[in-house]
Amino acid sequence: MQYMLGVDVGGTFTDLTLVHTLSGGVAVHKVRSTPDDPSRAIMTGIAELLEREGVGFDALGYLAHGTTVATNALIEQRGARTALLVTKGFRDLLDIADQTRPSLYDLQTPAAAPVVPPDRRFEVDERIGADGQVVAAVDVGDVDAAIARVAAADPEAVAICFLFSFLNPDHERAVADRVRAALPDAFVSTSADVVPEFREYPRLSTTVLNAYLGPVVRRYLERFAQAVRDAGVPVSPYVTQSNGGVLSIAETIAAPIRIALSGPSAGVVASAHLCRAIGHENLITFDMGGTSADISLIQGGTPLVSLDRRVERFPVRVPMLDIVTIGAGGGSIAQIDEGGALKVGPRSAGAAPGPACYGNGGDDPTVTDANAVLGRVNPAGILGGTMALDVDAARRVIDARIATPMGVDVTAAAEGIVRVINATMVRAIRGVSVQRGHDPSDFTLVAFGGAGPLHAVELADELGIPRIVVPAAAGTLCSYGLVVADVRVDGVRSELLRPAEPAHAARVPELLHALVAEGRAVLAKEGIPAERQAFELWVEARYRFQNYELPVAVSPEEATLAGPALAQTVIDRFHAEHERVYGHARPKAAVEFVNVRCTAVGTLEKAEARRLPSRQTDDAPLEPCDVRPVFFRSLGGHVPTAIYQRASLRAGDVIAGPAIVEQLDTTTLLPPGYVIAVDEWHNLHVTKQESA
Repeated sequence: MQYMLGVDVGGTFTDLTLVHTLSGGVAVHKVRSTPDDPSRAIMTGIAELLEREGVGFDALGYLAHGTTVATNALIEQRGARTALLVTKGFRDLLDIADQTRPSLYDLQTPAAAPVVPPDRRFEVDERIGADGQVVAAVDVGDVDAAIARVAAADPEAVAICFLFSFLNPDHERAVADRVRAALPDAFVSTSADVVPEFREYPRLSTTVLNAYLGPVVRRYLERFAQAVRDAGVPVSPYVTQSNGGVLSIAETIAAPIRIALSGPSAGVVASAHLCRAIGHENLITFDMGGTSADISLIQGGTPLVSLDRRVERFPVRVPMLDIVTIGAGGGSIAQIDEGGALKVGPRSAGAAPGPACYGNGGDDPTVTDANAVLGRVNPAGILGGTMALDVDAARRVIDARIATPMGVDVTAAAEGIVRVINATMVRAIRGVSVQRGHDPSDFTLVAFGGAGPLHAVELADELGIPRIVVPAAAGTLCSYGLVVADVRVDGVRSELLRPAEPAHAARVPELLHALVAEGRAVLAKEGIPAERQAFELWVEARYRFQNYELPVAVSPEEATLAGPALAQTVIDRFHAEHERVYGHARPKAAVEFVNVRCTAVGTLEKAEARRLPSRQTDDAPLEPCDVRPVFFRSLGGHVPTAIYQRASLRAGDVIAGPAIVEQLDTTTLLPPGYVIAVDEWHNLHVTKQESA
């Protein structure tokens, strides 16, 4: 393997990172995204990057791709025409849902309309009981009649979700076989294969969304895979999953719901990889791109994982990195609302037409336009000077849409846009930290994305975060995350166990061993040898009569214990975890085990990062490449500001604010009172300047 390539598709730009496996050299590239067909921008970007670096397509030994195709299909409600088969009597469960209102105190906001309307939902006369035993057997004639009604609805996909199929999947799989025989071109999704765990509505919702996304994701990934083959790339691409791992295209097509949040997860993976290099294990990741800002928390070097996520108001019950996404990006549009207040986002100018300063026909004022007016982005052009900026156009749209209506000058209006979007992002960061019991001062803010380093220091100052780190290729960090990711496969089994009963306790190691075996099989299909396989195990437990569970980690060695010994180990650990999370425990109360989980991890080969040399005595001293006026509120307006090129920095260099550091993929703003120190991995460490 000579080269590894990661490609991340964003709303405005498609980012690429090429890593030489022997030298650790990294090359990055950005091209404008093509929302109508993301693969066009991908293949254009790959061709341009490889040609620039003098690398042939056949030299690629690894290719991974983060995609927003599934996310966009849910947001825009353009998934496949889907039919649903359910147990008799449960046709309306999609409408009944879980009674969670979109807004707690707003009784008028309608719930999200199900992606499968009532006329495409059909019942099957069958029943599995709560103990997994057959109550009413499947009637073949009834099933065939239901399938005939499904066929008449002309679906592209069919979801099948029967009661208690997570305990006994036989009915679902028998019906699925008959559906595939009758509708060979339809994408068929069964809950027993997608999310075999209890809680009926989340299981149904996840299964339906998996079917809804199936044909869309399959068409896109098959087209992408063919384009890669046609270009002469000798390896099959991986696709980023919402859990931060990667999987082959074949495995991704089988369960497309696993990439519902594919795009943002790679940046969190890259940040976790960064932990070891910078010596900080507690990080808040801040990824601000063209259309959104993605925020997550890493504790002890490990990203947090959530099982209870809603994507476009629909519950999705698969493991995903715990990322909060808000409509706050460089392309976020500023406007005056009906009450005369300044509002920024969530609507975005996107890749087309983009901000007004891009000169592509945009006529709405955006955050990028505001930064251009304030002198924070290079007026001569971004992307290494290859994309010119029309600052006059930015001034015109801000003047016409914001400044004149508010009775202020253009600079004040531009500053107002930045302050409003910053306030939105501060609230989101507080949401993942303060509101969850974490003190931001205990964390380091990792800023990346095309716009993240422009806003990071001001956000950290507001939140009391003492350290900011801007990674080497911050603007393309998500694509770098794709080349340091591992294969990850999640498995789950639901079975309500009261471990005080010996027979129940014995089931825990049986279930764990079964999940490990399933994980090994998938990793083997992915080409991961046994010595690169690892397994993370959990038992989800609760006190009897509680409604929600807490995960308790179990090591693979502990999973080999006899059932009663393992059960007692989990119970003791559960009491301690309950005390930690809720501040109290009930050691004498009965404990129930609800789910067992396994994440199978296949470690992929990674290139060692190249160290940045220190500045030697015979090297030229660090000097700015330019000076231009930049607006700083604390200094009363535009002031001459030193501009540095990231490529000219060396390990040990120190820069005092006010200053700006420019690079191909992003711009770092250093306000007065702050200082940058460059480490050997080319990261920028930003801290407050010590008083004399």
